[in-house]
Amino acid sequence: MPSTPTCLQGRSLVEGAAEGTLLFADVGLSFWGGVDPATGEVIDRHHPLSGERMAGRVLAIPSGRGSCTGSSVLMELISNGHAPAALVLAEADEILALGVLVAEVIFQRSLPVLCIGHEAFNRLRGQGFARVEGNRLTLSGRRPNDQWRDTASLPQSSLPSTVRLNERDQALLDGAHGKAAQVAMQIVLRMADIQGATELLDITQAHIDGCIYTGPASLRFAEQLVQWGAKVCVPTTLNSISVDQRRWRELGVDPALGEPALGEPASALGDAYMAMGAQLSFTCAPYLLDTAPKAGEQIVWAESNAVVYANSVLGARTQKYPDFLDICIALCARAPLAGCHLDDQRKAGLIVEVPSLGPVDDSFYPLLGYHVGSLAGRRIPLIRGLENAAPTLDDLKAFGAAFATTSAAPLFHIAGVTPEAIDPEDVLDHDAVLPLEIVNAAGLLASWRELNSARHGHVDVVSLGNPHFSLSEFAALAQLCAGRGKHPDVVLAITCGRAVLEQARLAGHLDAIVAFGATLVTDTCWCMLGEPVIPPAATTLMTNSGKYAHYAPGLVGRGVHFASLGDCVEAACTATASGEPPLWLQPTARKGTARHV
Repeated sequence: MPSTPTCLQGRSLVEGAAEGTLLFADVGLSFWGGVDPATGEVIDRHHPLSGERMAGRVLAIPSGRGSCTGSSVLMELISNGHAPAALVLAEADEILALGVLVAEVIFQRSLPVLCIGHEAFNRLRGQGFARVEGNRLTLSGRRPNDQWRDTASLPQSSLPSTVRLNERDQALLDGAHGKAAQVAMQIVLRMADIQGATELLDITQAHIDGCIYTGPASLRFAEQLVQWGAKVCVPTTLNSISVDQRRWRELGVDPALGEPALGEPASALGDAYMAMGAQLSFTCAPYLLDTAPKAGEQIVWAESNAVVYANSVLGARTQKYPDFLDICIALCARAPLAGCHLDDQRKAGLIVEVPSLGPVDDSFYPLLGYHVGSLAGRRIPLIRGLENAAPTLDDLKAFGAAFATTSAAPLFHIAGVTPEAIDPEDVLDHDAVLPLEIVNAAGLLASWRELNSARHGHVDVVSLGNPHFSLSEFAALAQLCAGRGKHPDVVLAITCGRAVLEQARLAGHLDAIVAFGATLVTDTCWCMLGEPVIPPAATTLMTNSGKYAHYAPGLVGRGVHFASLGDCVEAACTATASGEPPLWLQPTARKGTARHV
């Protein structure tokens, strides 16, 4: 430990001054699903800070990762007093910075956010105390014995921006279109400055993730916009909300407004966004709707899996937009011209080679996505080795959701598969020498073990539909369930959007599934579901979702078995899981029954 303080310089994303004990990790953290918004405890059981509380400490992480709802969780923590004293990052993180900016506007509370780069960030390991003052970070072994006081930044919406504005932009900023649009444009411009954008672009549609209820602050934000007269300017869909709006009472969700109740405030949050003109869609898979964007279309989507799918599979163009910035842009129909909206920002920054593993089942793609995401970090990968594998859209959905859980990148390319990488040379910068990562069975097995946290073979709940089930997944499940019935002690529940549920009903897929004994839940998703849909006595879940297998231990405190859809149905019938890796991952038995990769 150095005897004299060490001073480092960085870039201030949000101004202010604060100090505290340093809480350091060299792994990115998703605040949604990784941090309890009511207490500030790190609940991501895969993270090195699991169990730590961040209130009053200087949190140092390379960046955020995972969910776009991280901004909402951070705003919640700032409003309830459980936020860190300051954030120190290796890389600029728009999701976390946006949460602080909105807290300034709505609650007049803030915290400093400082980006110092990777080289300086690596010097934080082992340090005991940190002080942030503007763009300066001071490290010492213990709290200095001097006179000093924290100062949070004040709202800076009036600060000059370097972004070029057209006549309508300026009118929005001047308040000619109302208070809500004015505040929205102020926030858009502050984020544009953080991103280094010098102009705005028109967008054609939006998908709002901020309708997820993280606590009273998320509802207050939305209702404040409604009171200010907010109306969206482009077609706008809504992500899953935190309850099945039509059936939450039937499902046993507590209706009261007091803690830990959910029903009424979560439903009211959905209503608030619809009052702004958003469509009643309530799905985390908007790419399954008829309104899905086309290749090259400039859009503003939040929800991490949806962003990754839109960019990678559809070829549309969106940043990984934080909660609250999504609605601000929808109110203006203007977004910063930065990131994946630009051609050169969609190039690969990493090559990932996937060897042939022989026949695989449908657990392969979510597991591979989870593994590749951990290798990629914030870099956009080009994945080679799947040119002849012919992954389905459901495979790509599962891959992308798991990839977005462990990666902060908004986009992946699969050579010969995804539209921009049909010719992989198109996504390569020919002047760059890219790092190479090679996937092998041992690495995939390590990721499989990370996702399988259950300590025994009993199964209480089978969780399907994270992201929301597609029509083709309903068809596959109906075949697996036909003529069978689940174990009476097992809950098998499927989450999906209302539109897809109706399509499945019309196609006749639901008959066998309902006869099997499944529970169908719309509007919400497994990342928001808890008791009593998950019975209080349940100890173990099983899922085919890499995303949910990662988040569930922290979100609902249960162990998880991760496996294929077929294995999930078998477990629903027997109330047991083998606990063994799939055959294609077992070195002595590579006999599968599915596709080759």
